[in-house]
Amino acid sequence: MPNGSIHDWLHSSANTSKLNLLQRINILRDVATALDYLHNHCQTTILHGDLKPSNILLDADMVAHVGDFGLARLVGTNLNQNSATGVKGTIGYAPREYGIGSEMTSSGDVYSFGILLLEVMTGKRPIDDMFKEGLSLHKFAYMALPDHVINVIDGDAIVLQSTEANANKMEECLVAIIKIGVLCSVDSPPQRMKIEIAVNELQHILDVLLNL
Repeated sequence: MPNGSIHDWLHSSANTSKLNLLQRINILRDVATALDYLHNHCQTTILHGDLKPSNILLDADMVAHVGDFGLARLVGTNLNQNSATGVKGTIGYAPREYGIGSEMTSSGDVYSFGILLLEVMTGKRPIDDMFKEGLSLHKFAYMALPDHVINVIDGDAIVLQSTEANANKMEECLVAIIKIGVLCSVDSPPQRMKIEIAVNELQHILDVLLNL
């Protein structure tokens, strides 16, 4: 893909330009829409199983595409019936239940999306050195809600607004985005936000920001 991966944009020193806020939210909306399609609109449900920044590729128009289906599984078939213990390379992005041998599920993909969202918005990897002694990317974001979200957002994504009303609306949008990431990445699979709701929420946030 002409514009590489999300990982390149977030973490590569070779990338001198950075993603702005609207680009980040558009990318997250694209990824959520792709997951919604795989989970809910294919003839057979497809589980990706390896959602992380290096697998989100950007085309010439900065539209995000979910790549690398090497660990994908078709639900209800015997093709690639990976138990989650066989999932490699997803440290930090795989939900806790995979660590105890649970089968791959759509809610596992949602968890990975939640962590991806929080990484895109904060600029911090889930395996960052700061995340130790019980602190995780999920908890870091959760503790910032609702009054300190601005402090955890990647500085390159912050847009200074000319009026106080617009600045308040911007902060409300940032809080709403972080809430999506937190709700998608809770430990309990049944309590995770449905991916189709995440798509709608992200689209609504985009609409608000575009009208500022």
